[in-house]
Amino acid sequence: MSRPASASSTTCWSSSRHSLIDLDVKAVGDLHIDFHHTTEDTGIAIGEAVAQALGDLKGIVRYADALIPMDETLTRVALDVSRRPYLVWKVGFSRDKLGEMDTELFKEWFQAFAQAAGITLHVENLYGENNHHIVESCYKALARALRTAISIDPRKADSIPSTKGTLGGSL
Repeated sequence: MSRPASASSTTCWSSSRHSLIDLDVKAVGDLHIDFHHTTEDTGIAIGEAVAQALGDLKGIVRYADALIPMDETLTRVALDVSRRPYLVWKVGFSRDKLGEMDTELFKEWFQAFAQAAGITLHVENLYGENNHHIVESCYKALARALRTAISIDPRKADSIPSTKGTLGGSL
């Protein structure tokens, strides 16, 4: 999803490191208004790219989890690449903003990503005090869990990881 070029005020680049997914993202958004649409649209775009890249899901491991410590913080992510999107978000912040960004928008990104990727996603910050560490551990835990879930199981490389032979609805 894109916004008109005239509405853009900031461009940011990102690349995936912990998931080992070949991904480069360029986001141009209306950050001079607020961060909401750019945050949500970025989650949607990355989620759609992941769903498209996974195709029919043949051979993937499907389920995975990750625990990520970040100094005083510990976050757990569990996910199911099932084409049945859902988000459970058990993350709290002690401040309304992290830098200039509203902390409530992190949930919006994870919701948009899970919906567009077709992933059941549980994100739970078990403990932590530093809001930056909490957010960073959430993203890194998602990346590490996703890396495992979408890896190919050579014993099942030609089959859908489901006893029914199909996963969720079509995306």
